[in-house]
Amino acid sequence: MDHHIPVHALPEEIQKMLPEEKVCKYCGVSYLILHEFKAMEEKVKAIEKEMKFYQGSVDREKRLQEKLHSLSQELEQYKIDSKSKTERIYDVGMQLKSQQNEFQKVEKQLSHLQDELKIKYRQSHTFRLCFC
Repeated sequence: MDHHIPVHALPEEIQKMLPEEKVCKYCGVSYLILHEFKAMEEKVKAIEKEMKFYQGSVDREKRLQEKLHSLSQELEQYKIDSKSKTERIYDVGMQLKSQQNEFQKVEKQLSHLQDELKIKYRQSHTFRLCFC
């Protein structure tokens, strides 16, 4: 805070004034410091306003830090879930591939059995024709 040191002494007529003449009759503050006092009051009000702003900033930063921490935890959980689901998808894909391979084997066997059935049917038909 600025502190003003006067270069010259007060004029003699002010120095000779009675104390009652130098002070405000309402508040009792010397007229000589009243202006300075009012200026300091304004500075205090401005500083209090600034402190409220910074107090709000601290509260906002604390809430944001908590939110960031919460979101970081959620992100980690999502990564774990994603990895688990990716592994599950891989496993299901492998099972599907195995089932498809098995299905193709069964289809080949069915086709082979159908071909054998046709051959047996023809042989049986031919055999009937021969013995009839």
